[in-house]
Amino acid sequence: MTSNSRTILICSGKGGVGKTTLTANLGIALAQHGSSTVVLDADFGLRNLDLLLGLENRIVYTAQEVLAETCRMDQALVKHKQVPNLALLPAGNPRMLEWLKPEDMQSIASMLEKRFDYVLIDCPAGIEDGFKNAVAAAREAIVITTPEVSAVRDADRVIGLLNTHGVSPVQLVLNRVRPKMMANQEMLAVDDVTDILALPLLGLVLEDEQVIVSTNRGEPLTLNGTKSPAAKAYGNIAKRLQGEDVPLLDPSKERSGLRATVRRLMQTKIF
Repeated sequence: MTSNSRTILICSGKGGVGKTTLTANLGIALAQHGSSTVVLDADFGLRNLDLLLGLENRIVYTAQEVLAETCRMDQALVKHKQVPNLALLPAGNPRMLEWLKPEDMQSIASMLEKRFDYVLIDCPAGIEDGFKNAVAAAREAIVITTPEVSAVRDADRVIGLLNTHGVSPVQLVLNRVRPKMMANQEMLAVDDVTDILALPLLGLVLEDEQVIVSTNRGEPLTLNGTKSPAAKAYGNIAKRLQGEDVPLLDPSKERSGLRATVRRLMQTKIF
């Protein structure tokens, strides 16, 4: 294990809340900030991490072959050409779910911890067998949710299981935050979510159309230094993980800041 190796499970109770997108962008941001990082796709049923990173055409071996000892870990790791500090260990065949055990995930994580500062595990959504396998390898966790009642309720169930498995610390990322909807009480407020889940807030990610664009292109926002709100948020989450004191975004100020900008533009005279 490297002296400061950290194995972090990135999980959610509900699918579609941005878990894999967070894993990809956080992996790149950590690597860009100087930490050797590997992202492990533990979502064997759906495996999308390779697509989000634009690495799907470079996969030769997967975690399945590593466990079967038909290839070396070096052969299975896919290095990111634009981010030398980042590697992907792809998920194997969905049929792995039939025989994979928690000890197998622990074995993979142990091998990766010897090589990397950060091991980010993209966990299957929910609390079924895929989650149980992935959580066995985790030392700490990031739970991601959106400010919706159903997503928060499902996240609460996952947090209970993380606590049962002794995973610590567990931190929260709130995704797809819409300041206007929060101000109008059409969406759960940040305080509502943190009170319900009783977790420290690691980051807030504003709703950002560029996330969809970048996902479809297989080019995570953090890859190209874009100035989009989500890209900035992912970068700040990485900095906080690395111990930097970065202030959290205040959604109410974001909204008033936008309003002030619009007002200023409206008052600008054009000659």
